[in-house]
Amino acid sequence: MKTRTTTRKPGAKAPEIKAPEIKAPETKGWSRKEEAISAVPVMAAIPAQPVSSPAQDVAEAFDEFMVAFEAFRQANDERLAQVESSIGADTVTTEKMNRINTALDEHKRVMDHLLIRQQRPGAARSGVVTLAGIEHKNAFEGYVRKGNETGLRRFEEKAMSYGSDPDGGFLVPDETAQEIGRRLANISPVRSVASVRTVSSSMYKKPFAVTGPATGWVAETDVRAQTATPALSELQFPTMELYAMPAATSTLLDDAAINIDEWLAQEVEIAFAEQESAAFINGDGVNKPKGLLDNATVDESAWSWGNLGYVATGVDGDFAASDPSDTLVDTIYALKAGYRQNAHWMMNRRSQAEIRKLKDADGNYLWQPPATAGEKAMLMGFPVVEAEDMPDIASDSLPIAFGDFGRGYLIVDRAGVRVLRDPYSAKPYVLFYTTKRVGGGVQDFDAIKLVKFGTA
Repeated sequence: MKTRTTTRKPGAKAPEIKAPEIKAPETKGWSRKEEAISAVPVMAAIPAQPVSSPAQDVAEAFDEFMVAFEAFRQANDERLAQVESSIGADTVTTEKMNRINTALDEHKRVMDHLLIRQQRPGAARSGVVTLAGIEHKNAFEGYVRKGNETGLRRFEEKAMSYGSDPDGGFLVPDETAQEIGRRLANISPVRSVASVRTVSSSMYKKPFAVTGPATGWVAETDVRAQTATPALSELQFPTMELYAMPAATSTLLDDAAINIDEWLAQEVEIAFAEQESAAFINGDGVNKPKGLLDNATVDESAWSWGNLGYVATGVDGDFAASDPSDTLVDTIYALKAGYRQNAHWMMNRRSQAEIRKLKDADGNYLWQPPATAGEKAMLMGFPVVEAEDMPDIASDSLPIAFGDFGRGYLIVDRAGVRVLRDPYSAKPYVLFYTTKRVGGGVQDFDAIKLVKFGTA
């Protein structure tokens, strides 16, 4: 191929050479250049998708809950209007109300789940970090990941566990034990309102006066009569062993990115919370805490120490047909004023669903939804704690409790959570036998009242 050269005189101007216009061929599709140019304004026009935060999820769940409650209220008002008319309640309306009531429970469950998840930013860190604490944490992590006991033996002497189990395991670091306790307080309904005391022994004894000393008024110079010695007794709260056995793979334990403290707390929290909640309500005191409803109960008019008083609805297995709210009012005022200041209702979701339908004489609903996300629903001005282990409404059942649970029920935690590593029983998995000792029982029988769905 020949090349063409041109010469010009010195000082002569170079001729202007215009680049020929090149038109893009007309095509039905887009050229690559046009795609690149047109993509700029298009991408700028598309709004960035917001990343959903836990707080936003809770707010959205709360809005859906309030919408569901408004729909329930309208459906129930329609049903009540039909009941008051000569026609009677329409079956379709009643079924609609029941479906919305069930959906309302589901929205509440989702909102509670999101709130709990929002409160789990990771393992809690203690405000004071000591060298011993850091060494204990590192030694514990080595034990969990590799089974190396050497480091932990520097901090504690391996002790025999309570009972016939020959292996006691090792104490977890303090921050891990605190994280487990914090998570339990978030998801265990009774623990969230009861008093919690930590002890170092297997038994907590609380003395109380059966009869107080004799007292009276006397003049300044009168002879003082000798007062009687007060009779003392004691309540005993033994701590029983509660265990969980999470399993892990070797791959998980070898992953340095896994936070061992947080993983262990997440694995045992649900198991511990479910067992605790059931025992705090219905436990018989044999190798478990003594539950609230395992105590003797009497009519409030015949109440005495050692018994829980109840208010009867007057109808077997139901509220009274007329003025059903009177039973709840009587229950509130069966409690002394000093206890009412910090009182809560406690019931399961099915009992709560029935109470949602009740109104006062002015047509206002007795049950009110929480004002904001994270707060409790209110019943006649007192917060409601939802405990699934409370019984359902049935003949002569005790499905509703009301009182100051902080003064009425005591939970006793023995200090420390122990972990025993077992790589042999379930190969290829590694089991972690995790135990904590818990006790509980009623400490003030005058602080809690019950509602009995019966005639007496």
